Amino acid sequence: MVEHLNRQRLLNFLEAFYAGDIEGALARCSDDVEFFSNAPIDILPHMGYHRGKEEIRGMWQTIHTRYSSLRYEVPILVADEQRVAANIRLFFEKRSNSRVVQFDIAAFYTLRDGRITYIREIMDTFDLVQQVLERDLGALLTGRPEGG
Repeated sequence: MVEHLNRQRLLNFLEAFYAGDIEGALARCSDDVEFFSNAPIDILPHMGYHRGKEEIRGMWQTIHTRYSSLRYEVPILVADEQRVAANIRLFFEKRSNSRVVQFDIAAFYTLRDGRITYIREIMDTFDLVQQVLERDLGALLTGRPEGG
């Protein structure tokens, strides 16, 4: 039964966050919540490690400032008594030029007393950085012409 509750808790969290309700998403987290995503922080400075609601609020505000709309799909969601794992497909529309950045993350959540205490995201950062920078990094790194 707890598995079903945790599954629904996570779906409620995702709905709040991607709808732009940062405070609603934070209300579903513990005060000492931790977030970690291994991303190149020189290019995506809002990623990396954050602890506590204030730091995470700032990171999430940055995301919502950079993108005019966020959409998501959850094709896989698995829950147990303390953890939820999700495969999430994301579609972020860049505020600067309306281009859509599309990427998948594997997200792992730990819950305590019905609140999220830990968020770990794993993604293809190479692909994400190419989309954010709108550059073919493979071409840049190998010296071949872009698009070739």
